[in-house]
Amino acid sequence: MRLSDLSPHADTLAAVVLGALLATISGVIANGFEARVRQRRRERSAALLFGEVLSTLRVVLEGADGVRGRGDPYGPVTRRLLHAARRELDIYDRNREALMDLRDAALRADLHRLAVRLAMPLDGILDTLDAGGGDNEARDRSFMFLMETLSELPRLVVRLGQVSGASFDHYDSMTRPGAPAP
Repeated sequence: MRLSDLSPHADTLAAVVLGALLATISGVIANGFEARVRQRRRERSAALLFGEVLSTLRVVLEGADGVRGRGDPYGPVTRRLLHAARRELDIYDRNREALMDLRDAALRADLHRLAVRLAMPLDGILDTLDAGGGDNEARDRSFMFLMETLSELPRLVVRLGQVSGASFDHYDSMTRPGAPAP
């Protein structure tokens, strides 16, 4: 028995059902593709944001290290640079939920671990400077820990660059004395 024997409009009904089925399947596929594209865009945006923040943080802290070696180690210029570094970490803190847009769990963990390891000694230095107390020896130990931790930053920035599809090499010329401006 054929479908056309059941009703004179059975062929039309079959075409409508087949069309609806194909439209549903293609809609599901298109929504899945759109969701992947949106996720990838958010991931690239998060990696770009964190790469820029960490690169700027490195420039500021290396500048503070250079200034610290001249005159009063924790004078006004060093203080301003350390406060600028704290503001960069504040940008990280305000955007920390964007970490979830990074699919690589190890990258998320490394990024957060580094941010915490940078924030703790930096906050300690700033607290003692703002309070007007403390000794430079304790600050120096915290600053050395900060600079040692900062040495981990370039590898992380490279990983963020791979995810974002961008290069953060233009910050390198800012950290080398005598390097030409980009």
